[in-house]
Amino acid sequence: MAFSAAGSSGPIADINVTPLVDVMLVLLIIFIVTAPLVSWPIPVDLPQPTTRQVPRVDPPPPIELRVDAANQLTWNGQALPVASLQARLQEQARLHAGNLPELRIDASPDAEYDTMAKVLAAADNARMERIAFLR
Repeated sequence: MAFSAAGSSGPIADINVTPLVDVMLVLLIIFIVTAPLVSWPIPVDLPQPTTRQVPRVDPPPPIELRVDAANQLTWNGQALPVASLQARLQEQARLHAGNLPELRIDASPDAEYDTMAKVLAAADNARMERIAFLR
């Protein structure tokens, strides 16, 4: 905004519209260039409906691991040493290839971090895809 003192009538405020016109011309050029691009059809390959029924595979029963306050591990209620956990998880992964069971881990708040780290490392090494934490 420009101010000028013209005599005794006070300042005259003039708005400089040149930057506004420049911005509007740039926007007009952008719209003119992009308008033809929007009107061109884009080929999309959509899936076609079929009458074939895909058999549903029931998921295997979940694996419930429990780590208690004494850092003892139980597999579906049966005691299991932490050292043999990875082999057992890999066996389950081989049995249910492509349809892995859910691994549900229930850890006591008093369990040591080291034990939980070993359980999670074993699950990662066995490529377990679905892991849930209970509590």
